[in-house]
Formats: sequence, C-alpha cells, structure tokens
Amino acid sequence: MVSSGLAHCSLTMSLTLFCIVLCAAALHAGWNAIVKIKLDPFLTMTLICMACTIIAIPAWVVVGLPEKAAWPWVVASIILHFGYYAFLALAYRRADMSQVYPIARGAAPLLTAFVSIVFVHDPVSLGNLIGILILASGVLLVSLRGHRRTTSSNGMAIVYALATGVTISAYTVVDGLGARAAGSPHTYAAALFVGDSIPMVAVFVYRNGLRGFRPAIPFLWPAFAGGAMSLMAYWIVIWAMTQAPIALVAAVRETSVLFGALIAVLVLKEPMTRVRVIAACTTVLGLVAMRLL
Repeated sequence: MVSSGLAHCSLTMSLTLFCIVLCAAALHAGWNAIVKIKLDPFLTMTLICMACTIIAIPAWVVVGLPEKAAWPWVVASIILHFGYYAFLALAYRRADMSQVYPIARGAAPLLTAFVSIVFVHDPVSLGNLIGILILASGVLLVSLRGHRRTTSSNGMAIVYALATGVTISAYTVVDGLGARAAGSPHTYAAALFVGDSIPMVAVFVYRNGLRGFRPAIPFLWPAFAGGAMSLMAYWIVIWAMTQAPIALVAAVRETSVLFGALIAVLVLKEPMTRVRVIAACTTVLGLVAMRLL
C-alpha cells in the first residue's frame, strides 16, 4: 500500500480549486487540438514537449530541485508520459479528435479512482462513485459506436485511445504522489517538464534524423503555443493534487472532453454526430456528479 501524503490537504475540492482545474482542462483540450495540425502527430508532440522544456528550464532555475524522495517518481513519470504521447499519436493517426479524445480522457478517471482508492487511500464519496459510473456509460457509448461504424483501423484507434487512458491514469497517480513527496509541487513540475522531452526527442531523431524536423519549421509558433498550454494545464493539476485527493482532481480535469468536442467541431471542422454529443455530455455529467453529489 502507498501512503497518500495528504495529511495536510483538504479531503474535498473547494469551488476555487474546481474552477482552476476547469481552466486547466480547457488548456489541455487546446493543446490536443494543436496536435491535429498538418504534421505527423508524433512530430507535433515532440515539438510540444521541446517547447515545454524550453519554458520549464527558467522556472527550474527559480524554484530549484525537488527533494530526493521525489526523483524516482519523476523518472517513472517521464517514462509513462512517453508511453502516453506514443499511444496518443498512434490514435490520432487513425481517427479524428472527437472520437479519440473522449475515450482517452474518459477512461482515465475510472482507473485513477480505482488506484487512488485501493492503493493510495485518498477518500472518495458515494457521489464520486455515482459520477464514475455515469462517466463509464459515456465512455462505453463512444467505444461501441466506434466499433460499429468505423473501419478496422479506427477500431485500432479505440485500442490506442484506451491505452492512452491507462497511461494517463498511471502518470496521474505517480505525479500526485511525487508532488506530495517533493516538498513543493512546483519543484516537481519543473523537474518533470525539463526531462519530459528527452525520450521523445531521442526516439524521433533515431527514427528520422535531424532532417525530420524540417516539415515542422512553418509550425514552430503553434507548437510553442501548444507547449505553453500543455505546461500550464498540467502544472496546475500537479499543484492541485497536493491540495485535494488525486481522484477528484483527475475527474474534474476530464471536463476537457467537453472543451475537446467543442474545439473539434468549431475549430477543426470535424463532424459531431448525435451519438458523440450524447456520449460527451454523459461523460461530463458524470464528472459534474463527482463534484456536486
């Protein structure tokens, strides 16, 4: 069993904290939309990770290093984040954002809640459990729709999206515990973002060489913007997990599925079927129930 390290934190989420994490959810959906620019998704995410590192280095100098107890969590998180980026890129190569995003983000709080209850011992109320069940219904609806109405390649997109959800859950729990062990969530977040791009860049250069970055030159500013949004969104989440139970923060964060659906339709001009609307709304309803019941 793992100690939660939440002794000095609130066991619920205040309205202020809820709204802050909601802003993080909107930022997260925004950078995921940038992944769908006209570049290979893995290249785009490599650029976003590099941007995060560039932004995080000055912050790291200011806030300093986390305590030694946090470093195993930092290393584990970097590995898990690489798996997340890889699975998300594979999913986005096979399906559009409005299909991939709700599955990937919707599956994560289910797994995160289970792990945080069983292993971390963060408290979860009956209302939280009801919200999780409602959210699961939304995820199931998206998954079944994808299998019935898409090609086999899009079926694989669902598999990769679910794998993305598993890695999201894993790194969320790791980062929540790591931030609590670090002495300051800011030292932990800075260290994580500085190291996060290392495996991405290494794998990309190994596969494509430095010439592989040439197609990205016209998209450097959008990628930098995506990196800034990614860093701000997850930095907020890391801090929030030192103020409230991991499962609650993870759940509110997944309201990003609604922002993602809006971006997909209004900005990316992707089709939004009635079933996808119902599925996204059901998922968000579950997240709201976790907060209000």
